[in-house]
Amino acid sequence: MTTTNIDDAAERLDGAYTHGVPCDPVRDLITTVEDAYAVQNLMTECWLDEGRRLTGRKIGLTSRAVQAQLGVDSPDFGMLFADMAVPDGAEIPAGAVLQPRAEAEVALVLDRDLTHERHTVADVIRATAFALPAIEVVGSRVRDWDITLADTVADNASSGMYVLGGRPVPLSDVDLRLCGMVMERRGDQVSTGTGAACLGHPLNAALWLADTLVRVARPLRAGDTVLTGALGPVVAAAPGDVFEARIEGLGDVRVAFGKEPR
Repeated sequence: MTTTNIDDAAERLDGAYTHGVPCDPVRDLITTVEDAYAVQNLMTECWLDEGRRLTGRKIGLTSRAVQAQLGVDSPDFGMLFADMAVPDGAEIPAGAVLQPRAEAEVALVLDRDLTHERHTVADVIRATAFALPAIEVVGSRVRDWDITLADTVADNASSGMYVLGGRPVPLSDVDLRLCGMVMERRGDQVSTGTGAACLGHPLNAALWLADTLVRVARPLRAGDTVLTGALGPVVAAAPGDVFEARIEGLGDVRVAFGKEPR
């Protein structure tokens, strides 16, 4: 794969970000996961140069069903920036996220770096200050969500925005594997699941991420937020929708979608 192809893929996706219009897939330009992460890294560096602040990572493809759908056997990751964070209960303006979908997740907030070549679950537990309930609003710059693994990885793992609950919970006070999740849209139940749906345990996902990020020289640092992956089915969001997710032991978190662009 040539540098030109990677530049062209990044330019195509950046055009969708800039103009708010979904683009064609980029799999005609890149074919491997390594190339897709090269596109993601190029866009990340550009965003950092523009002054955006990196605040953590998101893990995607933690569902075995979704992995089977895309023909992969491992998760992927994307970057979280400060301007992607939405206060609990706030409204996301219409058009702020292209083709938005909502999913409930467990978020971990770190107070220690994770820089070992190979971590243990105990390392992740010691590094975690607390957990929070979260709603990730995923979005795709690729038209009609017509994505392969290469498309979604290049597109920052289809990141959009994220909402964190406001009550920090120590890991000793919650069983993340067995915690049940219910997400409602305007009062109607639309998604259910448990922590076990996320690679068997949200800490398994965080462990995978910690090891992977060391290998690509972007290790997790104290203060980072980690969105560990969906606990249940993702749900399409429309203007005027209101989502509320409740996760046993962690509490609830809410987000609304505006009817008109600001």
